[in-house]
Amino acid sequence: MPKLQRYTGLILMASLMGLVPLVHIAEASSAATQPPLIKRELFFSDPDISGAQLSPDGRFLAFQKPLNGIINVWVKGINEPMEAARPITADANSPIMVYFWSADGRYILYGQDKGGNENFRLYAVSPETAGDQTKARDLTPFENVAAQLYAVPKQTPDEIIIGLNDRNPQVHDVYRLNLTTGKRTLILKNEQNIATWMTDLKGTVRLAYRQTLERGNEILKVEEGKLTPIYTCKIEETCAPIRFHPDGQRVYLQTNRDVDLIQLELLNVETQKSQTVESDPEKQVDFGGALFSQVTDELIATYYVGDRSRIYPRNNSLAADIKYLRQQLPDLELSVGSVTRDDRLALIDVQSDINPGATYLFDRKAQTLKKLYDVRPDLPNEHLAAVKPIRYRSRDGQEIPAYLTLPKGVDPKNLPVVVFPHGGPWGRDFWGYSGAAQFFANRGYAVLQPNFRGSTGYGKAFLNAGNREWGTGIMQHDITDGVKYLIDQGIADPKRVGISGTSYGGYATLAGLAFTPDLYAAGASVVGPSNLMTLLNSIPPYWAPIKAMFSLRVGDPNNPEDQARLKAQSPLFSANKIQAPLLVIQGANDPRVKQAESDQIVVALRELGRPVEYLIAPDEGHGFRKEINLLTMTAALERFFAQHLGGRYQEEMSPELQAQLKTLTIDIDTVQ
Repeated sequence: MPKLQRYTGLILMASLMGLVPLVHIAEASSAATQPPLIKRELFFSDPDISGAQLSPDGRFLAFQKPLNGIINVWVKGINEPMEAARPITADANSPIMVYFWSADGRYILYGQDKGGNENFRLYAVSPETAGDQTKARDLTPFENVAAQLYAVPKQTPDEIIIGLNDRNPQVHDVYRLNLTTGKRTLILKNEQNIATWMTDLKGTVRLAYRQTLERGNEILKVEEGKLTPIYTCKIEETCAPIRFHPDGQRVYLQTNRDVDLIQLELLNVETQKSQTVESDPEKQVDFGGALFSQVTDELIATYYVGDRSRIYPRNNSLAADIKYLRQQLPDLELSVGSVTRDDRLALIDVQSDINPGATYLFDRKAQTLKKLYDVRPDLPNEHLAAVKPIRYRSRDGQEIPAYLTLPKGVDPKNLPVVVFPHGGPWGRDFWGYSGAAQFFANRGYAVLQPNFRGSTGYGKAFLNAGNREWGTGIMQHDITDGVKYLIDQGIADPKRVGISGTSYGGYATLAGLAFTPDLYAAGASVVGPSNLMTLLNSIPPYWAPIKAMFSLRVGDPNNPEDQARLKAQSPLFSANKIQAPLLVIQGANDPRVKQAESDQIVVALRELGRPVEYLIAPDEGHGFRKEINLLTMTAALERFFAQHLGGRYQEEMSPELQAQLKTLTIDIDTVQ
């Protein structure tokens, strides 16, 4: 499901882990050549340290780290050792997944919801404060309200621009929020179904964005409270503003209005004329993103993501920096974490297929690079498996990009396979570290991650080919044909193929079992919808401004012409075709895919006498965040697939994990 605001919370993907030399008899002959089983905690316990951000003035480094088993925010002086860091938050119940600095570095701001319900409140705390939750100030103290962040202006560092849906749960009004006093000043009342707002570099609200089936996507100029369309594209296309140019008259936007691949353009707000800045030099993928100078606000780099990421610097200084970094950090994917306002210090985040991540402090002036931390320092990278970009042909001849991870130390023939369709579905998988892929590869499975049609990044034709093609259509066919490709290549044992995913990936799991019942030996759906009509009728109220996207890409449950197709594409109504064992995992507070979506498929299979297991976490939402819940889900998934596909399995569990697994496991006879 789509990500609607900057701090909707980092929805953690379902994942897994394991240890102890327990090997099924069927694979004993290959055990001598396989790497050792790696403890599940090394894959999916909370990272030691993650998410570092520099304060704008370069005085402090903040990062996320567990405190008493819950991820909180920690701070240290820039020249202090990492061991000297102190917690500045002390939340004992829910992980703090997203935070950011105020423009002057006086405050750290973070978003927090309750149990995954995504009604995020915004809090402020001083970096000088020792960890004490009573010191954090609630800046948006409203129940059942989801705060959105629009801007952190440098010119008014004591203020930020936010959106609140307290007046109308379906739309967000725009407020100026004073970080010292907590005073909120209404700037604009949202009475025209605006999905999001944009300020210029001074913090003045200048643009609005909305979409309708009739008018398509609209960028509107905000002037004296009036909204005037200045750039439109069809609902099937992309056109969205990114950031204002330093001249204040033009705005960078990503668009594919007249082309297939999304490109970067500059739009003059007054004349409404746009000019192309750049498109993919290799003509393969959509525009990926941009980097801007903190000093001048000018565009200094662009990037694109094909099989791997590509960075294109736009000045000689940055080109020299990238050359230096690639010499020091070869064969790694590089990204800029944060930069000080003088452009001197930058955090460089790195990862690869077998490296879950590390962060370095780069002094651009001194040309020095210092490692700050590894995300998972105890994970034995030498035992992880290479991830290979592949291509295969779907049944209509369309080339489908995907990533394949083969277990290390095993002849890649006749292997058990787990297919992981990504969530969204309007997203994609990337080359790099995947905890789930590496965990299952360590257990002896081949792992396929297909970027089926409907995925983003490959142009509007590829994206739009997935419109209304859920379940019984092209999107699912592309996944099915990926499995058949592995079978034809001799990689997959056709009797030992499983499928699992989160959100849309959970739906694709249910669809795979229902619509291709002979293909899969087992499936595990994590927060996956089973009935497209009830899904569309229960989306969060503040998704109303993007309802047109759902109507285009999925369908309108209130349109009689769509109803029959939506029903046919809903696995719930083909539950009688499901033969393979199914594991269903759900967060009770999920606002996107309600618990009823999982309840109804469990009930249907129970009534049919089909094998189904069910886990519900009462303190989670759309994906699991808490460490104990992640580990519990992982242990359940590992055991489930070992039972039905024959992979390696660590039976050993801590008493805490055993107790939590018992707590989350639902007696299916009690489900209504």
